[in-house]
Amino acid sequence: MSEARIRIGVAGLHHDHLWSNLEELLALPGVNVVGGADPYDALRERFAGRTGAPVYEDPLELLDTGAPEAVLVFGDNRWSAEWATEAAKRGIHVLIEKPMAADLDGAEALFRTARENAVRLMVNWPFAWWAPLHEAIRLAAQGKLGRVWQVRYRAAHGGPREEGCSEWFCDWLFDAQRNGGGALMDYCGYGAILARVLLGMPESVQAVAGTLVKTDLEVDDNALLVMSYPGAMGLAEASWTEVGRATSYRAVIYGTAGVLVADPFAPDPLRLSDGENPLGQPLPVPELPAALRSASAQFLHGLASGEAFVPLCEAEANRDVQAILAAGTESARSGQAVAP
Repeated sequence: MSEARIRIGVAGLHHDHLWSNLEELLALPGVNVVGGADPYDALRERFAGRTGAPVYEDPLELLDTGAPEAVLVFGDNRWSAEWATEAAKRGIHVLIEKPMAADLDGAEALFRTARENAVRLMVNWPFAWWAPLHEAIRLAAQGKLGRVWQVRYRAAHGGPREEGCSEWFCDWLFDAQRNGGGALMDYCGYGAILARVLLGMPESVQAVAGTLVKTDLEVDDNALLVMSYPGAMGLAEASWTEVGRATSYRAVIYGTAGVLVADPFAPDPLRLSDGENPLGQPLPVPELPAALRSASAQFLHGLASGEAFVPLCEAEANRDVQAILAAGTESARSGQAVAP
């Protein structure tokens, strides 16, 4: 990897998260975007108009012709894992949007290939750049809550269409093969990675999922996933049918000495409830350093410094999350607890 201007390609443009991440990438110094690739003509035109970089229909052509040193991967969950694995085979460092694959086989192949080729692999979770969540994790890890016995995260909105997602994004989110499921695969991973970071790998997983409101869909629109640990539990909630934002995107960490609530959209984004403040008190939230303000900033910092990526985005933890999601998917089908 060059020290001056790193050559970066973008494989996949049909995940809507790409466009905000691209703006963050372009705002960073030392970046040379060498091309973008996607099967959809309109998205290639949009990318070329924004970056002036060459575009390709086939991401493999980008990897071979554009000669990137690193690649951002923002396709559907199945194609993304395949493209990222091909990049890793070529020694190209990878930032992939969450989750890292549509299924455990895809995640295992990507994780293994990256290790075999000494490739840095980072998985982006949009909430990884929220300052209140970072501070909550730091305080919990330092013992501020005593022993943590439950971790809970609710990811919810009114639905991809209702949120204004593009036709390309909705097309694969509602396709069980390309997504790996529905709301469970799309949104339960947030709670799973948070529990994995704070509690480790669960012993078993139980889940329920169903199409409760959007009956035109062939995938689940709501899901609950419970992770069981010795003396602890994790809860991941997912909804594509919640009206408003009253309970959306809230992390709660329960310990024997207190409870932390992190909600970046609340008037007090971080609150602590303990014996002295049973209804909770606001806590200060330090500003994040530059390397933790976006996925692109963290990715480039890790490549330049050799430092580990933030725990929420590390490859091994995210391989474990894929195992948790796979166990949850099977549990929702069978009605039984499943070991990840």
